[in-house]
Amino acid sequence: MRFFDAHCDTIGKVWERGADFGGRDRGITPGNASDDQPGNVPGGQPRYHPGGDDLHVTLPGLRAAGARAQVFASWAWTERYRDREFEVAMNEVKAVRRLCEQYSDDLVLALTGDDISAACEANEPNARIAVIPSLEGSDALCGKVDNLAVFRNAGVRLVTIAWHDSPFCGSTYGSGTGLTDLGIELVEACEDAGILVDLSHSSDQTFFDVCRVATRPFIASHSNCRELCPSPRNLTDEMIREIAERGGAVGITLAPGFLSADYYRKTKSIYDEFWRAIEERSASSDEAGRRSSAAEALIPRPPLDLIVEHIRHAIKVGGEDVVALGGDLDGVDALPQDFAGVEDYPRVVELLMAAGFQPERIEKVCYRNLARVFRETVG
Repeated sequence: MRFFDAHCDTIGKVWERGADFGGRDRGITPGNASDDQPGNVPGGQPRYHPGGDDLHVTLPGLRAAGARAQVFASWAWTERYRDREFEVAMNEVKAVRRLCEQYSDDLVLALTGDDISAACEANEPNARIAVIPSLEGSDALCGKVDNLAVFRNAGVRLVTIAWHDSPFCGSTYGSGTGLTDLGIELVEACEDAGILVDLSHSSDQTFFDVCRVATRPFIASHSNCRELCPSPRNLTDEMIREIAERGGAVGITLAPGFLSADYYRKTKSIYDEFWRAIEERSASSDEAGRRSSAAEALIPRPPLDLIVEHIRHAIKVGGEDVVALGGDLDGVDALPQDFAGVEDYPRVVELLMAAGFQPERIEKVCYRNLARVFRETVG
């Protein structure tokens, strides 16, 4: 089976910590992590990354999975990179491009919807994997819509408009406010530039504000069904229908707190404390992240087969053309049981087949739906 995943945070670990994307070692390449790595805080202490220095996404893993396209997100949250947001995000986008150059036999920078479709439909078993740079959160734009063009010229073809609150919009764990006038300009600029709008992390108000102003399909790259797991990061049935009616897609994610209602309840206090520490400035984002990671490690991981229920529910609500995959790999501290990294995506296919899903429907979930959305929106 071919795979197209809508969201991973791998490039942050590669750029900041020298994580070994091309080899079979999931961690830091010996000699790569030093005091002058961009991801070290003063004194040489490593930056916190979800999952530590291990990589969920590697080139051998992508090959083993049968991946045909992967979105690589650049994340430059103001709280962590204040006054360097543009610089950090651009360096991460450049790092994505360097991977495509370094592994040119395996990866290709995809700048158009046709590039992505060609990679997804190629019949050669070793066809190059389409790589799509994205921005996670609009912090990198520094409150200026004009900066979007700079990132587009660098290869960005998807923007997750929220991660936390910004001058453009409110977020799930922020104020809960909606699009600002500047945010409306951003959505319009994305559509004009052929950049796909992504509403994962957006507040409910931002989501429905985008529904009022958007004229093209949009996606939620890594969100699940709120009906099955009450995390506010998940989508209500109404949201799923809105995305479906506009021809967009929902990337079902592997994040345990969005898959399992029980896991969400057990970890909610951990992440409430994370955000409280940030708001009260009682800990840096790195310190708060390390604490939450250590606490979450004590919680038993949920079974992988919960992903089938989210896929089934999203199809029931929005139809088989709305469901896709967006694992949030390298952006989470834990993964479900029996899933260690991108190479384990075939396990999802096995579960879908065992649940009675037909091959044509599985293909839509695994890659066809996302390829269609990008083809229709990305210039």
